[in-house]
Amino acid sequence: MAGNRSDILLLDVTPLSLGIETMGGLMDVIIPRNSKVPTKAGRQYTTSIDGQVNMKISVFQGERALVKENRKLAEFDLKGIPAMPAGLPKVDINFLLNADGILTVQAIELRSGVKQHVEVKPTYGLTDQEVEYMLIDSITHAKDDVAQRMVIEARTEGEQMVYTAERFIQKNGAYLAVNEIAKTNEFIEALKDVLNSGNKDLILKKIDELNEFTRPFAERVMDMAISTAMKGKAI
Repeated sequence: MAGNRSDILLLDVTPLSLGIETMGGLMDVIIPRNSKVPTKAGRQYTTSIDGQVNMKISVFQGERALVKENRKLAEFDLKGIPAMPAGLPKVDINFLLNADGILTVQAIELRSGVKQHVEVKPTYGLTDQEVEYMLIDSITHAKDDVAQRMVIEARTEGEQMVYTAERFIQKNGAYLAVNEIAKTNEFIEALKDVLNSGNKDLILKKIDELNEFTRPFAERVMDMAISTAMKGKAI
C-alpha cells in the first residue's frame, strides 16, 4: 500500500455468504464469503407442490445453517409459474454482485420465461464488528448447525415422500390391490410418526422402507401407462 510493491493486486471480497431460504428454513449459499467482487453465481430450483404457481424468494446473508440465525436482505415473489406437477418447473436463481457492492437477484422460470428480480446492498448498515461477530458465531455453532441441517434435510425429504406417496395412491388407487393400499398407508403413517423425532437415521430408514415397498407399484403403473399410450402403434 506504500507503493513499494507493484506485483500485488488488491481485490474486494464479499465478507459474508449470500444465499436464499429453502424448505425447512435452511440457508442455501449461492455466493460464498470471500468471493472476489464482481462475481456471479446461480442455481436451479423447482416446486415442491403440484400446481404451484408462485414461489417466494427470500435472500439472506450470513454463515449459519438456519436462515433465522442470518440477516434477511430482501424478499420477492416469482408469480405466473405454469401449473405443473411438483418437480417439473425449472427456476434459475442468479446472484450478481457488482463492483459497487450492489447485489441483483433474478429468478426466471425457464419453461415459461416469467422472471422477477430485486436489488439490494448487502453491506448496508453492517459494521466491521458485526461482521466479525457473525463469523465467530458461525464457528462456535458449526457442529450443532451441521447436525441440525442433517435432521431438517431428512425431515424435509420425509415430508416430500409422504406427499408423493399419498398423491400416488389418490391418483392410481384403481391399479392397486386393497392390501397394497393398506400396507402403503401403514408405511406412510410410520414415516409420519418419526418426522419430528429429531432422529435423522430413523427418518431416513422409514423413507427407505416406504420407497422400497412402493417402487414396484410405480413401475407397474408406468408400464400400464406406456402400454396404453402405445396401443395401435407400431414400433
